[in-house]
Amino acid sequence: MHIHILGICGTFMGGIAAIAKQLGHRVSGCDANVYPPMSTQLEQLGIELKQGYLTEHLKDEPDLVIVGNAMSRGNAMVEYVLDRNIAYTSGPQWLLDNVLKDRWVIAISGTHGKTTTSSMVAWILEYAHMKPGFLIGGVPQNFDCSARLGDAPFFIIEADEYDTAFFDKRSKFVHYRPRTLVINNMEFDHADIFNDLSDIQRQFHHLIRMVPSNGLVLSPKNESAITETLAQGCWTPTEFSVDHEFSKAGWYAKKIIGDGSEFIVYFKDEIQGTVKWNLIGDFNIDNGLMAIAAARHAGVPSHVAIDALAEFINTKRRLELRGEVGKVRVFDDFAHHPTAIAKTLAGVRANVSANGEGDQSCRVIAVLEPRSNTMKSGVHKDTLAASLAQADVVYLFQDEQVQWSVNTLIKDCQQPCFVETDIDVLVSHIVNNSQADDTIVVMSNGGFGNIHQKILDQLAKKGSL
Repeated sequence: MHIHILGICGTFMGGIAAIAKQLGHRVSGCDANVYPPMSTQLEQLGIELKQGYLTEHLKDEPDLVIVGNAMSRGNAMVEYVLDRNIAYTSGPQWLLDNVLKDRWVIAISGTHGKTTTSSMVAWILEYAHMKPGFLIGGVPQNFDCSARLGDAPFFIIEADEYDTAFFDKRSKFVHYRPRTLVINNMEFDHADIFNDLSDIQRQFHHLIRMVPSNGLVLSPKNESAITETLAQGCWTPTEFSVDHEFSKAGWYAKKIIGDGSEFIVYFKDEIQGTVKWNLIGDFNIDNGLMAIAAARHAGVPSHVAIDALAEFINTKRRLELRGEVGKVRVFDDFAHHPTAIAKTLAGVRANVSANGEGDQSCRVIAVLEPRSNTMKSGVHKDTLAASLAQADVVYLFQDEQVQWSVNTLIKDCQQPCFVETDIDVLVSHIVNNSQADDTIVVMSNGGFGNIHQKILDQLAKKGSL
């Protein structure tokens, strides 16, 4: 079968393409921008890539078109498919029909931590020689690909609540039919498609309704939005990650090192083992607990999962150290929601404190691009300053698409806060005011004009002067 994919260079659709190729299909696809690393990965698989959404790409009429959720009515290729009655479907629906319906699906959902936790679970099962299938919305560094069919009954998927396609406005994850469901957290996001938190809860409850009675739902105990959603009806056993004082109820961790790089894992007050890894931050401890619990449900003993996490390399762009020049570290992080920003900076602050022994000269510098649709619309502008509290200095980029004045944050931030509309000027300001022992954390859900490398290059030039 010849399958053509519209929007093929997104991480999810690129993963669909890779799996379709592994199933023996001829796969082609197009995107507005065909770019690495996804284009390189797809070309190496022998997938035909075409630039732009041009109807001529469909002249060799495919048997099926898989439509990405970035496509909308009015797109020339969408109209061409509809007018000529070419068979089409969404990525999530195709995945259910061709892969997931016969698998033990481990779905990782939530507002934050999906990519990291999915990568952890996939790696744990791989470490346990189970050869799982997976589709991860990022670049997992323990594997050479972001998606594969796998040889085992188990399939790990990053379960996104964003909508499915222009013709199916349900969340993607309602197509996944998980046996093991992780709900990491639940907050208001994606203001371009949801009106409020209750809209999101409704979609999550659709997902919960699909988990069988011999499955498992995993979530934190103290998340009120999750508790409310489960209270609408849950027909599946549950396990929770909990605070220490409620330890007898579920999973919890006791930190050995304050930045979260070493901690003891408990389940129902019994020690499961000690994780010692290269990750930092309480949020990654939470992700790790959920990964251990999900893997345990799939048959991996906790001590094996813990050993696996010692060798886990975090996904690209998840608090990834991009380089260090002149004792200045530059991190890249995907954080684009106030809660994620706050947790990321808290983790970095704890790491700086642990390594700097409380040295006040060790600064945390936050560099933020408000790029997500929700952030650009200004939905989170009133909570953004508080989320940046752990930074000593804040730099913000005012993109022309941001629909509110980022300058209002200057008076709301307790620390020095600078706003720039030009990335190169922003880089110069950051580098000129940098000093030894600074930790620069760049946060955006986009490429941010390759600002990370520009900062490192300018730091190198500064050091050579």
